[in-house]
Amino acid sequence: MGKNKFHDGPGPSQRQLRVGELIRRTLSDVLARGDIHDPDLNHISITVGEVTTSPDLKIATAYVCPLGGQGGQDVISLLAKNKSELRRAISKNLSLKFTPDLRFRLDETFDGWMKRAVCFPRMTYCAIWTKHDPGALPLYFCISCYGIQLCGRNV
Repeated sequence: MGKNKFHDGPGPSQRQLRVGELIRRTLSDVLARGDIHDPDLNHISITVGEVTTSPDLKIATAYVCPLGGQGGQDVISLLAKNKSELRRAISKNLSLKFTPDLRFRLDETFDGWMKRAVCFPRMTYCAIWTKHDPGALPLYFCISCYGIQLCGRNV
């Protein structure tokens, strides 16, 4: 079989990204509407952060997080229990040759973000910097960790 001329990198291909995003949107819509016939699952608000697919598009891993972050393992087990019904709902909405097998993992990106936010308790936006260079991105810094002097003004 010939080598793919359009994708040589180690990351996911464009097709994997596109199919993953379509599955994420569909899964999110199905969970938001409550189309699943499980009363325990319908009473929980679930965020679908990302869906990654295998290179052959046979397996899709959905990274999910319950609203509030509490009871993550319970949500994973409820989703795994209703995996076939979720897969059927995805196959109705998407026109793929094969509907991928769904796997669910707890999304820990929000937890990582919160841990980093604790390091910077008092973030401040510096408007002086953007006044001198309107094309610059906003500059954020931590007042409690650094004594920064910017533009001749002790901030």
